[in-house]
Amino acid sequence: MALSRGYTTLWRTCRLLTYRHPLLPLAAARTQSSVSGDIVPRTSLSVPPWPETRLLPEEDQRRQHAALVSTVNQRIEKGDFGRLFAVVHFAGHQWKVTDEDLILIENHIDADCGERIRMEKVLLVGAEDFTLIGRPLLGKELVRVEATVVEKTESWPKVHMVFWKRHRFQRKRFIVQPQTVLRINRIELVPRLA
Repeated sequence: MALSRGYTTLWRTCRLLTYRHPLLPLAAARTQSSVSGDIVPRTSLSVPPWPETRLLPEEDQRRQHAALVSTVNQRIEKGDFGRLFAVVHFAGHQWKVTDEDLILIENHIDADCGERIRMEKVLLVGAEDFTLIGRPLLGKELVRVEATVVEKTESWPKVHMVFWKRHRFQRKRFIVQPQTVLRINRIELVPRLA
């Protein structure tokens, strides 16, 4: 919010600046730019492309936040939020997952096939009507994402070839990476938000 307010102030300041060509007399510059009534002609650079934002008082913000949290709590208690999705950070990548999804990870995981693991770095959880966003992560007590290691294998061989023409130089390298397939078992939300 403060960032957009700063840009709006910047746009206002730019609008107040006058532009006068050094070779034009002052009266000609005034008549040239005063057609619309502004000092500077109204263009996309003199007016911000977004509407001006007004901040609510702190009491109103608290009241809105409390109403929103109570609405989300009611949905969670009733269980009518539909299918949950989550964005998790795992093995150096971010994955958007839902129940019964399969993830192919180009990495080796220290878990055997059939073992259940818990993904603890959850960035976001959402449903049809609400989304909970972490800053940067959601708490471990708030959301639980569990997965099962389905398969551990290696990738198909990839050929990396370097060839210099007219130098009789060529080099081939075969790259095989470990792969792990995970199945997302379930995404659970705590029954009540704080």
